[in-house]
Amino acid sequence: MIESTRKRAIHRLKIAQGQLNGLQKMIDNDVYCMNILTQSLAIQKSLSSLSKLMIQNHITEHITPMIALNNPDMQLKATNELLEMYELHNRRG
Repeated sequence: MIESTRKRAIHRLKIAQGQLNGLQKMIDNDVYCMNILTQSLAIQKSLSSLSKLMIQNHITEHITPMIALNNPDMQLKATNELLEMYELHNRRG
């Protein structure tokens, strides 16, 4: 993983952990539902941002080099991984 990406990913995870801890406290304290929902959606956005960062890293570090090899097997592997990322996004996104 690109070092700057790793640092950004860890930073985003720490933010999400803080948000999750905050959400748990909100639920424990019976906070107004709309506020809990707002926090939950913010966590989902944080995780989505992390996923986008990981996709960008994977394309840069793995997919692009596989395609550049001009090896049909590696190009097929790269294509299949891109399709898998697309399907994962559509199933969960």
